[in-house]
Amino acid sequence: MVAVGFFAGRANADGLHDNIPSQVRPIPPVGNDLDPADRDALQADVNALGGEIDRLRESLKAKPELLAYLPDVQIFYNAVAYPLAHHETIEPGMARRAMADGMSRAKLLGEGQTPWTMITGPRGYVSRIDGSVQPYVLSIPAEYARAASAKEHPKKYRLDVWGHGRDELLTELRFVEMDDNLHELQYLNQPMQPTDKFILSLYGRYITAYKFAGEIDGLESIAAVKKMYPIDENRMLAIGFSLGGTMAWQYGVHYPDMWAAIAPGAGLAETPEFLKVFQKEDVSGAPWYQQAMWHLYNSTDYVINLSNLPTIAYAGELDPQKQASDMMLKAADKEGVKIDRIIGKRIGHHFTLEAKQELDRRLDEILARGRDPMPASIRFTTWTLRYNKCDWLTVDGLEHHWDQARVNAKRTSKGFSIDTSGVTAFALTVSPFVVPGHSAFAMLQPIEMTIDGHRVDGGAADSECGYAAHFMKQANGWTRMGREGPAPGGLHKIHGLQGPIDDAFMDHFLIVRPTGKPMNAKCGAWEAAECDHAIEHWFKQFRGNPRVKKDVDVTDADFAAGNVILFGDPSSNRVIARVMSKLPLKWAADAIRLGDRTFSADDHVPVLIYPNPLDDRHYVVLNSGFTYREYDYLNNARQTPKLPDYAVIDVSAPATTQSPGGISAAGFFDESWQLQADDGRAGVGAAR
Repeated sequence: MVAVGFFAGRANADGLHDNIPSQVRPIPPVGNDLDPADRDALQADVNALGGEIDRLRESLKAKPELLAYLPDVQIFYNAVAYPLAHHETIEPGMARRAMADGMSRAKLLGEGQTPWTMITGPRGYVSRIDGSVQPYVLSIPAEYARAASAKEHPKKYRLDVWGHGRDELLTELRFVEMDDNLHELQYLNQPMQPTDKFILSLYGRYITAYKFAGEIDGLESIAAVKKMYPIDENRMLAIGFSLGGTMAWQYGVHYPDMWAAIAPGAGLAETPEFLKVFQKEDVSGAPWYQQAMWHLYNSTDYVINLSNLPTIAYAGELDPQKQASDMMLKAADKEGVKIDRIIGKRIGHHFTLEAKQELDRRLDEILARGRDPMPASIRFTTWTLRYNKCDWLTVDGLEHHWDQARVNAKRTSKGFSIDTSGVTAFALTVSPFVVPGHSAFAMLQPIEMTIDGHRVDGGAADSECGYAAHFMKQANGWTRMGREGPAPGGLHKIHGLQGPIDDAFMDHFLIVRPTGKPMNAKCGAWEAAECDHAIEHWFKQFRGNPRVKKDVDVTDADFAAGNVILFGDPSSNRVIARVMSKLPLKWAADAIRLGDRTFSADDHVPVLIYPNPLDDRHYVVLNSGFTYREYDYLNNARQTPKLPDYAVIDVSAPATTQSPGGISAAGFFDESWQLQADDGRAGVGAAR
């Protein structure tokens, strides 16, 4: 038996840590001092490449088809500029190569050439979230490169999406230089240019376990590749090992209609049992709202979404992280879902060559067939409208967020049979042709519809033999609301506008600093410190510099562009003053009133997420960045939301590595974005 080690990281091979009660090491680690001559030389190179990037941005304005490739140059700039600016680990020889690669691409781009797009290597895209340039590595199939060079009409190709392991030294420099076997094909010393498939290696914004902005990084990277290359959307694979196995589990259960198959190796699949096993940490005493939000990333809670998705897990027989697939298989067994697993015999946190070959053989068979884009039946579950879609079913409303909702849906040639639990609205969208030449329904055919055992008016198929309709649960039962759904009326939690606070940082956002005098000096100092913390730690955790403006500079265009993150109070921040009357709390110099609870404004600050009253397509957030903090960086299972839709922070309790202060109250808004009556869960601590 040949054992082949999959790279999972230098500083932390398994993503596991001992509990650290006081001192928390910085992540990424602070690097050793460079020789002054090396630092000066590298900084000069960075400045020179930055100048070339600025020149290209200006000179290519009239050539958008070339300007689109500028991120492929910028990734090399960031790879060296970031560690220099933040005193992170940097290897001078590697940095010099990155600068040379960046300058070479800049010169070629200025001449109108992009030869790197036909060979395997690092690429870049601009993220909608924060405007940062993020890297990925793309392996180009030789067959495609030959066909493109000959200007032949390209066929569509399989795409394997690969997730790397946890490595606390994995800054952009090592990633773009493809160092230390970071990418799938290097693990078994195979050539980096496959014959007949594209391989996309995700950066995932460092070691975020592909959560939050790291999750969106994968989606944005895939979108960038699909825009430039002929990808077969029905032959996409999510695959990874260790932390990359976590990625495959999460993408599979949250986006089950994206993939023809998933292949998770090791990793983690949920929070509470993982921490109990690996950290000897009983988290059953965590606040109720944090436990509720474990459902965001507990893959075990979504296992029925794998019902139509071929899943082949891998684990070494002696690997402690076999726990992840153990948990998933246990959950799958309860739901009657089939998950296959390959075990590497007598091996730990590694692949055996035999196991990898068997995995590849099975995956090749599945990917050759591709996914069924219009399955006859769907089993779907969710706990939040953040994840609300599977094939031709879209869930548009829930009875209660963070309670499990389910849909079992079947499609026949006559119509649909739908069974729901915890769902108040859904949509069905069936393409005109299930397969080319075979329509789903007859033209204008009446559709038979049964929902929760009752016949409902299903309307008819359209003139192209497709079908689209929305259904809403009302007092007298389910009602069809037409193709477009009900007319907007009042606030409701919907996909992308459902909270919690961390959700605002999964799309375009702007941090707004206060410039006025705060109502209370103590609270004002806390608000300013939390603003600085949010900016600093966005870079540390998600490797981008957020957009930041002063309150006096914010325009209506900023509200239309995305979410606004407001720090301060109604006196110090003009934007807070504008929206305050439309938020579900009152905030004056003497008191904060939240429903029937009152808190002293001398030492309390509200934080919340809410539809922006100035543009309710987006969020407004008060006084919070992403909500997990430094201690949670040490273990990816801890990287879950720590604050719900709203909280009241006692600033007399100091901020720590795990909390912004004392939590005097916290809870979720209801499905209409209103405060909920105390149901035994809403609110912790005592109001003053």
